[in-house]
Amino acid sequence: MSFKSLKIGKYIIEKPIVQGGMGVGISWDQLAGNVSKEGGLGVISAVGTGYYKNKHYAAKLVAGRPLDTLGFYSKEGFDAIIKSARAICGDKPLAANILYAINDYERVVKDACESGIDIIITGAGLPTNMPEFTEGYPNVALVPIVSSAKALKIICKRWQKRYNRLPDAVVLEGPKSGGHQGFTYEQCSMEENQLENLVKPVVEEAALWGDIPVIAAGGIWDKNDIEQMFSLGAQGVQMGTRFIATHECDAHQNFKDILLKCKKEDIQLFSSPVGYPAQGIRTNLTRLVENREGPAIKCISNCVAPCNRGEEAKEVGYCIADRLSDAYEGNTETGLFFSGTNGYRVDEIISVKELMNKLIQGE
Repeated sequence: MSFKSLKIGKYIIEKPIVQGGMGVGISWDQLAGNVSKEGGLGVISAVGTGYYKNKHYAAKLVAGRPLDTLGFYSKEGFDAIIKSARAICGDKPLAANILYAINDYERVVKDACESGIDIIITGAGLPTNMPEFTEGYPNVALVPIVSSAKALKIICKRWQKRYNRLPDAVVLEGPKSGGHQGFTYEQCSMEENQLENLVKPVVEEAALWGDIPVIAAGGIWDKNDIEQMFSLGAQGVQMGTRFIATHECDAHQNFKDILLKCKKEDIQLFSSPVGYPAQGIRTNLTRLVENREGPAIKCISNCVAPCNRGEEAKEVGYCIADRLSDAYEGNTETGLFFSGTNGYRVDEIISVKELMNKLIQGE
């Protein structure tokens, strides 16, 4: 089976593989630039851009961390990452992943547009007002992430009524993905919420609005998985975890080593200050948090609105901004390492080019 290209707005993705946005600093210029260069869609994470180039782009640091939302979501850092990725992939389509739950969502979306991003992908909440912030940039394609046909319907209704526009594509994410889920703990294990059972209803809903391309995500590992999603009606797939195991991935070598060593039972769901369960690898940090012995919570970066300036972090026992940035810096003692449920299957680090070939041609 040869794969057709994927159309998102005015952009043609030659190989219908979207690399998932992973922050802090896991999918930045090197990974995203190289995925786009190889014909997929590289996705830059907008999270924690103040940490880029060893915090060169954070205006002010407190305890070695970018201060407040303006520092954590650094406009200058984001712009530098996008320009560096663009230097790698040239004029091929390049995307940014901007979480809806962040503080300063509107500003960060506008920053992405100003820096010349082609496609914006948004999850972690229902982005019902997303088109508002890209006015003046008609060529920027908009892609919400949903976990059900109902969510897609709500977004389409709202966008059409308010903005006379519809999503250029939609990412449907099942509960096997790494990082934050669109489900409660209980819903993650329910049969009806497994990706293979969600694709058809979402494809049917998308067709009602004019054949919006559906990109399936969460637990997709190889060519067989991609073919299964296409047989169900998806036109593209999004993959995150497998791209961590590439030479070009911006993740610290320690993160790649943890992924290489982890076992199936090490990957689990745990509580997050964002309000949704998150999926990652059991490490020293998760043990500390379980015993209520985790690092001090100071809310220096004020990263996500649902955390309520550190109140939720205190409830769950850790600050997500600090712990994800520790992972980016390679701190295995206090870092938080996200992974999809298939992360234990990683057994080697290869190039993005090799991985793309494996996915398109088969192992």
